[in-house]
Amino acid sequence: MSYQRSIRREPQKISDKQVQSVIISSPDKTLLIVVSFLVIIGFLAIFSATAPKCLDEGGNPAQFLFKQFICFVVGFFGLKFFTNYDYKKLADWNVVIMVSILVALFLVDFTPLGVTVNGAKRWINLAGFQLQPSEFAKPAVVLLLASAFRKDANLFDQDKWVWAFIPIIAMVGLIFLQPNLSMVILLGMTTVVMYMAAGGSWKLFFTAFGGVIFAAFVGVTTKLIRPYQMQRLVTWRHPEADPLGAGYNIIQSLIAFASGGFSGVGYGGSIQKLSYLPECHTDFIFAIIAEELGFVGCVLVIGLFFTFMQRGFVIAARCPDMYGKLLAIGITFSIVFQAFMNMSVASSFLPTTGVPLPFISYGGSSLIVSMIMVGILLNISKKRIKKIRNF
Repeated sequence: MSYQRSIRREPQKISDKQVQSVIISSPDKTLLIVVSFLVIIGFLAIFSATAPKCLDEGGNPAQFLFKQFICFVVGFFGLKFFTNYDYKKLADWNVVIMVSILVALFLVDFTPLGVTVNGAKRWINLAGFQLQPSEFAKPAVVLLLASAFRKDANLFDQDKWVWAFIPIIAMVGLIFLQPNLSMVILLGMTTVVMYMAAGGSWKLFFTAFGGVIFAAFVGVTTKLIRPYQMQRLVTWRHPEADPLGAGYNIIQSLIAFASGGFSGVGYGGSIQKLSYLPECHTDFIFAIIAEELGFVGCVLVIGLFFTFMQRGFVIAARCPDMYGKLLAIGITFSIVFQAFMNMSVASSFLPTTGVPLPFISYGGSSLIVSMIMVGILLNISKKRIKKIRNF
């Protein structure tokens, strides 16, 4: 009589090298279409806002548009690269990115390479090109926070808060010295949102929020806030008190909104861009869009950014790992909140701050960084499956 022995097999251990992520879908097409429309609107708005000034100076009416297009090409290659570069490998570059941004910010603040424009020293001049390192701090902070919060948000129970927050605090400090309070606010809000998305403590959040309110109150009452920043708060409430001085920009911006009405005065027909509204191609470009395209144009731009936010959060929700989720949330919030700040300033909903409208305002650094961040978001949007490779 023969007996057949049953052999119990041990489960085979699978190493990380045997697990391979296989992409089974293309990037989010809706997000790509939204970004394309925003960039095209930006090209049209920049040309309309700058052509009269260029003609008055005897220059090429499309010179600002041409410079912006060159930056778009650079940003497009960045978008293309990061769309195909596995976002999980970005954590390996944290130290290099962190050191590069800190060095660039130090050069802006403390060396002759820093360029001062309108009283703010935010740019660095390299080989004839001006870059704004504070813009590159946005993706750097998102990457550092995503790496820190990928396992849990209890930073203060571990040693990882040292390497995660010390570089971020250093970046924020150097940016504040420029001064660039609006970017400090943007980075601070991005940090709070990513912390809460990772499951952070509500108790700590409300404690920190109360501390910020108290610090702001002390700063106002003791005049620790810089005079020009205090002036912005006063002007925001009563721009008519100084219509030819501090309140001039916001009054002219509101005139542009009022002139536009429902359907606008027509593309290229803006009056405010004819030397009435300073910085109409950067900080106040939304006012020119409102004047030329009216309420309809404003709703279109707002709707595009709302769709961007919706797609970004959907991408975050569908991502299978926490690192990708946090990257998607940080990138989406950073871009959309910056757009909210810019449009709110132009419509006098918030005090004046110097932040560009993503994808639309004239500015190479902002456009390049925004395109790179979208590339990372598109990479996260690709659906992946884990495949075991046999050796």
